Amino acid sequence: MSGQDAPLQGRLVAGVDGCPAGWIAVLLEEGLTAPPQVLVTSRFADLLAREPRLEVLAVDMPIGLPDRIGPEGRGPEKHVRPLLGMRQSSVFSVPSRAAVYCEDYREACRIAQETSEPPRKVSKQAFHLFPKIRELDKALADERQERVFEVHPEVAFWRLNGGAPMSLPKKIKSRINPDGMEERRACLAAHGLEPAFLSQKPPRGAGADDFLDACVNAIMALRILAGLTEPFPKDFARDSRGHRIAIWA
Repeated sequence: MSGQDAPLQGRLVAGVDGCPAGWIAVLLEEGLTAPPQVLVTSRFADLLAREPRLEVLAVDMPIGLPDRIGPEGRGPEKHVRPLLGMRQSSVFSVPSRAAVYCEDYREACRIAQETSEPPRKVSKQAFHLFPKIRELDKALADERQERVFEVHPEVAFWRLNGGAPMSLPKKIKSRINPDGMEERRACLAAHGLEPAFLSQKPPRGAGADDFLDACVNAIMALRILAGLTEPFPKDFARDSRGHRIAIWA
């Protein structure tokens, strides 16, 4: 695990996002009374085991994995997409747990079709997330999930932006969009993060967009700790392992 040491003393939360090197986490102290800390780790389990304990981990990765997918999909995706306007393409559909555990794309599509009604294949974008989803699912096998929450950066920005989606994309044709990044930095600065912190070079092994996503997830983690978020859907189900099938914002 690598990062920037900061004197965090009070109750701590983390916003987490997947990145090329594994996972990037932004750690915040309740009340924002100490400078944030940024770290990159190769294993999500390292964050669960970290001392001092993280009270809330808000992670941009699907957590609850149904055994079967019905006409409404997994659930959370259907409820958050209408909130995001032009940004709704950032919300990928997630298939059944059995499909997620397939390492071959064609096999994943076959299993996804067999475990969904109506039958649905898997998008390539979602398939590329499967290794991270599996890692998180395995890491939570021996962990009570109550402190780990699924979030989505664009839904988080929607919440912090007064219920309006970001007007500009983070990326255009897979390339960073500077104007979209600056729009998100301004939103995060309005919620207490210092502009100098937000403008820093991301840690090695993480992209600038991964860093900003971890930042907004960390603000969501603080709001979760304070009881200021709600799940989508409100009447969420749990999967066969007891994990919540919901996105929080």
